[in-house]
Amino acid sequence: MGTFEHTIDAKGRMAFPNKLRERLGLSFIVTIGPENCLYVYSEEEWENFTEKIKTLTGEKARAAKLFIVKACTVEPDKQGRILIPQNLRDYANLSHDVTVLGVINRAEIWDSARFNAVSDGITGEMLSDALSEIAF
Repeated sequence: MGTFEHTIDAKGRMAFPNKLRERLGLSFIVTIGPENCLYVYSEEEWENFTEKIKTLTGEKARAAKLFIVKACTVEPDKQGRILIPQNLRDYANLSHDVTVLGVINRAEIWDSARFNAVSDGITGEMLSDALSEIAF
């Protein structure tokens, strides 16, 4: 859980939140997300996820293949920074300010301006409707 503000340097490195690193392990998987952000999984969660992807067929299987082939393993350095490959930075339009989210079974990395625009569009009514679906 949580929202963390960070920056990416010119080499594509960013400090990854310690709180999330503790949950994700010594290395973790970064891949594209459907909202033009990046998804970050622990190795264990990635294995669970790919097992589910193996059950897909047809067009859904072809779409999921892109999710898999864009994935890479990252390991934080001694300062807790990870290197995000250029192709993933380009996909998510990450250039400087980023927002890292802890979301249930993964983390997400967003361009901060894009995240703010998306989250500003969510109204209290929309949140209430979503939570009513799970009898919150």
